[in-house]
Amino acid sequence: MPWEYNGDDNQGGGPQPPDLEDVIKKIKQRFGGKFPTKLPGGIGIILLFILIGWLATGFYIVGPDELGVVQRFGKVVYTTNPGPHWHMPTPVETVIKPRVTQVKRLEIGFRSISQATPARYQVVPHESLMLTGDENIVDAQFIVQYRIKDPVNYLFNVADQEKSVRDVAEASMREIIGKSVIDEVLTVGKFKIQQEVKTLLQKILDRYQLGVAVVAVQLQDVHPPKAVIEAFKDVASAKENKIKLINESQGYQNDILPKAKGKATQMINQAMASKSEMINIAQGDAARFLSNLRGYRQAPSVTRKRMYLETMETVLAKVDKIIIDQKVQQNLLPLLPIDPLRLKKQPAK
Repeated sequence: MPWEYNGDDNQGGGPQPPDLEDVIKKIKQRFGGKFPTKLPGGIGIILLFILIGWLATGFYIVGPDELGVVQRFGKVVYTTNPGPHWHMPTPVETVIKPRVTQVKRLEIGFRSISQATPARYQVVPHESLMLTGDENIVDAQFIVQYRIKDPVNYLFNVADQEKSVRDVAEASMREIIGKSVIDEVLTVGKFKIQQEVKTLLQKILDRYQLGVAVVAVQLQDVHPPKAVIEAFKDVASAKENKIKLINESQGYQNDILPKAKGKATQMINQAMASKSEMINIAQGDAARFLSNLRGYRQAPSVTRKRMYLETMETVLAKVDKIIIDQKVQQNLLPLLPIDPLRLKKQPAK
């Protein structure tokens, strides 16, 4: 049975490779139907084995993480999925099998020298030094992860794929950092910058038809240049002290204001209560005075007597009193020891 190619892979629109019987028929036709099937001695058998061996070199296997790109005299004719396949042997057709699922990694601004613990790196300043939107220099080192999404474009549209991705990634990072201020680059804006660089990088690569998909862009180390890093540290410390003082002031404000407001409310309530009490007392005194006035106008002597008695009752209630009957007054000695009688009783222990 001849080897037949199943072209249902949706990876290329080229013609299917011919089967082995068609190849032999075409070779016979090329010799005008006089292709010798028998040659003197063992030469025919040798040539037949050579032909079979040459055709057998067209068998190939595409790995699970690969995609086969078949070229016929240098021109791409179709692609093949993972599995066993056959193509016209070299030099008619050749196959390239790029790894389309492998995630490739590019280091920009630095290079890994050793992966041992601890890892060692070499800084590449001409890639990492960038200018921010507020005209400050920052040292940004990052990595780009990508994979092949279109093997034909990846293999034949660009000569040096890795250098092209590196140059576009560096340009994209410079553009995004050039639109950001240094405080945002060094602190809270890193995630935003990564996402914007990834979007811009993918857009440019698609425009170049490079055939790659960007998986991730990750900032590894972002800091000011070594020549001015101490000055940046001083500025950062000053900002931290400023924030600390502001937080302490706000804490003191949050503590003292509620207390002051509570005390003010308490004083206002006490004043309102005292005001109401004094008004009520004044109104009561005024009503009592008016009542006495009306009684005095109606019976002056009775009113005076009543007021006298009420006054005496109030006054005498606060002093010690000795009452002597007039009938026995004559029998009393004039030197009555009154002082001991005025002594208050001692409280019981």
